[in-house]
Amino acid sequence: MDEEPDRRQQILEAAFAEFAGKGFKGATIKSIAQAAGLQSPSLIYWYFPTKEDLLQAVFLSRVPLMQIATDPGPLLEQPPEEVLPMLAHGYLGITEQPDIPQMARLVFSEIVSRPEMADMVADRVLLNILNFLKTYLQHQVELGRLRPHDTRASARAFIGMFIPVALSHLLFPAMHADGLSNAEHIDTAVDIFLTGLRRAN
Repeated sequence: MDEEPDRRQQILEAAFAEFAGKGFKGATIKSIAQAAGLQSPSLIYWYFPTKEDLLQAVFLSRVPLMQIATDPGPLLEQPPEEVLPMLAHGYLGITEQPDIPQMARLVFSEIVSRPEMADMVADRVLLNILNFLKTYLQHQVELGRLRPHDTRASARAFIGMFIPVALSHLLFPAMHADGLSNAEHIDTAVDIFLTGLRRAN
């Protein structure tokens, strides 16, 4: 009964390793099928119509924030002191996964050469996360926990506090020479963010 979900995950894991190690062009459907232990490469097409669809699915499977963004209900009532650090840890935690730097370089190169990949990242990842943040922050305003403000801007500002850190992990490791940890950055950034948005007593 669980064979289909397991096989799909098996394909995603194999594809991640192949794409990260060989790049998009170097990783073939045949090599991915072999790495996944499949008898026939055609089985991959049952789950992913094209190689591009498979790359998109691999990328999305490595973004844990997507699960939160697609089902925000359970978090809406929780205070920002709990939710925002959790989101930040989920975002920066992506950079701590093995082989993510190689995968990130692959995705960035694909974004440059394939406009549809840029659209996918924007539409299915960034906009989903931003929409969740806007909804969440607006609800916190309605609950009286945060002062009224334009949550479109605050959602972008919050994500913007962590993009340079993620990029430094993935592309510019020398930027970590100061020893600042993800946890330390998150604590300080969330405090600065909420200090500006809390209602005055």
